Amino acid sequence: MIMKSMKRIALSAMLTIGAFGAVTYTACNKDECKDVVCLNGGTCSGGNCSCQAGYEGNRCETLSITKFVKVWSAADQIGSTNLVYTTTIAPGPTATSATISNSFSDDFFANTIAATVNGNTITIADQKPDANGDYRVQGSGTYQSGKINWSYSITQISTGSIQNYTGTWQ
Repeated sequence: MIMKSMKRIALSAMLTIGAFGAVTYTACNKDECKDVVCLNGGTCSGGNCSCQAGYEGNRCETLSITKFVKVWSAADQIGSTNLVYTTTIAPGPTATSATISNSFSDDFFANTIAATVNGNTITIADQKPDANGDYRVQGSGTYQSGKINWSYSITQISTGSIQNYTGTWQ
């Protein structure tokens, strides 16, 4: 009889410990971000970094603009006219900004052009970079495999005439 009671007590104790252990184990939420370090102001969620604008990579370690910064060999086209020239994209004052040298569009403008970078896209917001303000430019390009594929337009303000260009820079 004592042996039977001991077995019941032991069984009850083991069941209680097992139940407590199971509850404790399943109640614990594992911190998926415990060992994740996000750089440049990135934040971790679910074990992955969400990067601030201008940064990319698994840990937000890379400036998005880096792939755009260089001297490019440009080949732009308007209708049957081909423009071949070199131009430079340089970093701007912020992590998402860039400048395109004034040789853009085969020296069409006297001043540099401001652009913004978001991931693999570079955007030229509507602006007047020529010396006398007679022309506007706007457009965008997509970076892929070491090239930028462009689509931009130049508008003559006085007449409203728009010239649409496409191009590939390498």
